[in-house]
Amino acid sequence: MSIFYNKSMISYKPFYETLKSKNISTYKLINTYGVSRSLIDRLKHNKPISTLTLNDLCSFLDCGVEDILEYIKD
Repeated sequence: MSIFYNKSMISYKPFYETLKSKNISTYKLINTYGVSRSLIDRLKHNKPISTLTLNDLCSFLDCGVEDILEYIKD
């Protein structure tokens, strides 16, 4: 099976749930932690991010990877 035909995906829904539970806005991420608006847009549209970025988000939010993303099988 080619990865191009796989309908499974990564969802960043847990990221927004984590922000809400920690009372952190995307505005604060951008202005306090230097997160780019384009990264917020990538997360919003479930586009790929690097593991370095994932590591930074976990560090900023003091959370685990599972608090940022989830794998949704087709």
